[in-house]
Amino acid sequence: MHYTMCSYTTLLTSANSSAEPDVNVPHTKRICASRDKYWLKWDTDDIVNALIEDGLEVVVDKFKKELIVGATLAKYQDKVLLENMGIKSVKLVKLVQRFIENVTKDTSQHKVVNDPIHGHIKLHPLCVAIIDTPEFQRLRSIKQLGNGYFVYPGASHNRFEHSLGVCHLAGKLVRAFQDRQPELGIRNTDILCVEIAGLCHDLGHGPFSHLFDGIFIPMVVPGSTWKHEQASIEMFDYLVAENNLKPEFEKYGLTELDREFIKEQIERSSKPDQKNWTLNGRPKEKSFLYEVVSNKRNGIDVDKWDYFARDCHMLGIRNNFDHNRCIEFSRVISVRKEVIPVNKEAKEEVNSEAEEEFQICYRDKEVGNLYDMFHTRRTLHSRAYQHKTTKIIEHMVTEALVKADKDFRFDGNSLKMSESIDDMKTFSQMTDDVFNLILNSTNENLKKSQKILKKVLKRELYKLVGQNKSKTKMLQEKDKQEEKIKIIEKIDKEKLKDFPKAEKHIIIQLVTLDYGKKDKNPIDSVMFYSKNEPNKAGPIRQDQESSFIPDHFTEQLIRIYSKNKDSEFIEMVREAFNSWFEEFLVRVDKKSPDEKEQSSNSSNETEGKTVTQTGR
Repeated sequence: MHYTMCSYTTLLTSANSSAEPDVNVPHTKRICASRDKYWLKWDTDDIVNALIEDGLEVVVDKFKKELIVGATLAKYQDKVLLENMGIKSVKLVKLVQRFIENVTKDTSQHKVVNDPIHGHIKLHPLCVAIIDTPEFQRLRSIKQLGNGYFVYPGASHNRFEHSLGVCHLAGKLVRAFQDRQPELGIRNTDILCVEIAGLCHDLGHGPFSHLFDGIFIPMVVPGSTWKHEQASIEMFDYLVAENNLKPEFEKYGLTELDREFIKEQIERSSKPDQKNWTLNGRPKEKSFLYEVVSNKRNGIDVDKWDYFARDCHMLGIRNNFDHNRCIEFSRVISVRKEVIPVNKEAKEEVNSEAEEEFQICYRDKEVGNLYDMFHTRRTLHSRAYQHKTTKIIEHMVTEALVKADKDFRFDGNSLKMSESIDDMKTFSQMTDDVFNLILNSTNENLKKSQKILKKVLKRELYKLVGQNKSKTKMLQEKDKQEEKIKIIEKIDKEKLKDFPKAEKHIIIQLVTLDYGKKDKNPIDSVMFYSKNEPNKAGPIRQDQESSFIPDHFTEQLIRIYSKNKDSEFIEMVREAFNSWFEEFLVRVDKKSPDEKEQSSNSSNETEGKTVTQTGR
């Protein structure tokens, strides 16, 4: 084995000395890049030579005794393992951990992918091992925008490329923190875990993305709380076990605790509780890592950054938001929970006893860019995700899937589509391909489903009769049937006799558009820092915000469709719908304050369901 001597300062100590290197000496030494072996292929002698080059002769005998090789090196970043080896000095532990970090940081074996959104991106070998599995490859057959492809011919992109993009951005953001703020103690294993969480966060999506968990499952399994995030965790475990990837994780220093951390990033009910820390993967001091892939606090995360850029690109919709600026002007700051007054011009009251939270904060001048982000979200929902034609195609495809659920089976499988959520082997077959499998089946019991799917292909869609918009009065999902009856009651009874199936032919859809925090301004949940005080963060001042921000942050579209395309029937329904809507607004205005508050809360609960059916 040949080594080329490094030309820069080292931390060399005498080969015969047992003195510890000084941890306070600036660590300009890095592992020589001229070695002709990748670190995973090192034997014990290679590691010993590298330790000597790095001035760590004092630990050479301990590494020899443990017969540590490249394939087992990464796991020794664990402080407990080093102490068990007899390396107990805090200074020396830090130096050895730094040595291993520098060795394993080598990206020469990373795979380079040319992405149309982010350009050339590097993928860690462990990420590549996950990608090269049948369970991950199924994402190539699940459209990112579901049935939006029937409306936007450019919306042909899939969950596969989105997942790679989120992986890339997750690593890019956390590396920026690592470079700018070394005091955060971010390790390479932290970065890799966050990258894998970004890569695997959508593993649990079913056919046509949000249609499956947002509409289909609630219809065929009433009361079910199953969501794709839950399935992503189950599919991740299944993927690791089925493809024997645990040794690969161990090779790069990832433990069972790290896998738990990955899963905690993908699915948790809310933002981390700083006071009563219950997450196991990482300590409270690294709570900010949980808000990189999925941010429950304010919705600013790399998942959205990728699909905003990717969806806009594929749909041909302008995107004014620049996620690279957000990365450049982001910092992790320990922020005390502050009582933010309603009047932002007033001085904030700070509770000195409040818990500190490690939050991802942004430069105050970036507030405009963040408003552009939330406006982009709203634009994508109104123009694409909740498009009137997309939504009715969704409805029709769901009808077909519901009718087919009882009789459709994959070859050699006895489970229904709705039962696949409890069996990852079956669920791994659930992709957009079910559309054509049902359509081309010879099973006579699938004729009704096939008839509906053929209507979609022939563009024989249910007719949009009317749409009304409300900014403050929200109709609830649970009240749709009752309100449908009220609409029908407004139609002349004599004329209605010619249409005995009127109730079955009318479809009401509710679409809620917002900035991601229901009726709240999401910027109120973001902390900002200034150029002069980069380590102090607080809410944005009113004088720093644009005067063009919205007065309302939510609105509801109430749409009514008809399966019956008779022009007389459609006109009757349209008149009845418009008359009903005027009365609906008056009726809501007459509610007591308590009733209005209850209605608003119910609307907020319903909103999550209506929005996530096709979007985010």
